[in-house]
Amino acid sequence: MPPSHEELLAALAELIAIPSVSADPDHAPDVERAASWVADRIRAGGGTADVVPWNGGRPLVLGEVAATEHPESAPTILCYAHFDIQPPDPLELWDTPPFELTQRDGRLYARGVADDKGNLFMLVEAVRQLAEAGELPVNVRFGFDGEEEVGGDSIVQWVEQDERRADAALILDGAMARRGQPVFYVGVRGMLYFHLRVRTGTTDMHSGMFGAAALNAGHALMTALASVLPRADGYVPDELRVGATPPSDEELAAWSQLPPGSEQLSHYGALPIAPGATDEFYLRTFADTSLDVNGFASGSPDLVKTVLPVEARANVSIRLAPGQDPDEIQQVFERKVREATPDGAELEITVRNSARPAMTPTDAPAIRLAGDAFEHVVGARPLLVRSGGTLPIYAGLVARGLPTLATGFGVESECNVHAPNENVPENALDVGVKTMREVFLRLGQLGS
Repeated sequence: MPPSHEELLAALAELIAIPSVSADPDHAPDVERAASWVADRIRAGGGTADVVPWNGGRPLVLGEVAATEHPESAPTILCYAHFDIQPPDPLELWDTPPFELTQRDGRLYARGVADDKGNLFMLVEAVRQLAEAGELPVNVRFGFDGEEEVGGDSIVQWVEQDERRADAALILDGAMARRGQPVFYVGVRGMLYFHLRVRTGTTDMHSGMFGAAALNAGHALMTALASVLPRADGYVPDELRVGATPPSDEELAAWSQLPPGSEQLSHYGALPIAPGATDEFYLRTFADTSLDVNGFASGSPDLVKTVLPVEARANVSIRLAPGQDPDEIQQVFERKVREATPDGAELEITVRNSARPAMTPTDAPAIRLAGDAFEHVVGARPLLVRSGGTLPIYAGLVARGLPTLATGFGVESECNVHAPNENVPENALDVGVKTMREVFLRLGQLGS
């Protein structure tokens, strides 16, 4: 008999109570404790699990629960979530203690209840219940990490090295668009991150004595960057957009049901980059290339200091649309910037990060079957969207040829992820477990 709502709450509260803050070295033992708790939970469900040190000792939880019948031929689903959390600060803004799962006003409050301990718990619990009932039609493999919140890549390295079989991948680290409306992320943008440094001499100079005669490093770097910055319409030069995969009609129909772009911008008090940008918000952020200067330093921006700076530095990021090749776009970027750099200026370009974009075809059987399951339980078919951000684990799974979707059971506009009073609707726990049970039941049809 499945556990009651109160029993599920009590179990989740145990995991919530472990302050597994990966950004704080003092909480490293707590990250280890959370890993052990998760591994024990998998074992309690009849599976196997190991806590494996990786990347300087941070733990991965690698586990498996075999299909009830014929595991040698049953489909295998590789699942990811993370058990580390953001710091709870500032503590004074919490209405209740962040590491005590609290139920009030129809919601559950705690750090990690939405991101990502709640989702992880639902995933493991659904598999446990099916296995206990003798109804699990798929092999489920777990790869969980404790460094997602600090940008660690241990799980990505493991995915690249893992040679065991899988037929589809499921990431439970997301949220619903609104109450009763799930989403499946079926694509992510990639990333190129550059540090640029320009020098134009050996020392800063008096701008009155040398201005209009000597090359200014700040001007030189601004001139170089002008060659790749967005045009008047807000789009980057076409050479940097090569290879982007256009959205399908199904995707466009789904995006039209998301909150309007004007609402997304106004929430942050932001201004549109160009006329029409709000109407094209999701085309621009899901399916196109963007370039942003994330930081610029030269001379003295705060003090009154009339110097002609000899050095200028900038950080520049490019978000790559699904279908684009990071190596190709890097070459285009570097060529355009170097060609635009004034003669005599010394330009150094360092690549600090590179991540591939990725996308799962929206007609993949795993997407269809999981969508059927969500529609059956939640009552609405998931909207198929892409993420404007970069998720290396997603790209790593797709690179292995696995149809991959990411989803979750909080409500994006309500759950205060990374903020005080993080929360999910009170029924999210029961709905999540029930939905994931149905997902695994339906994914048993893969290959049949």
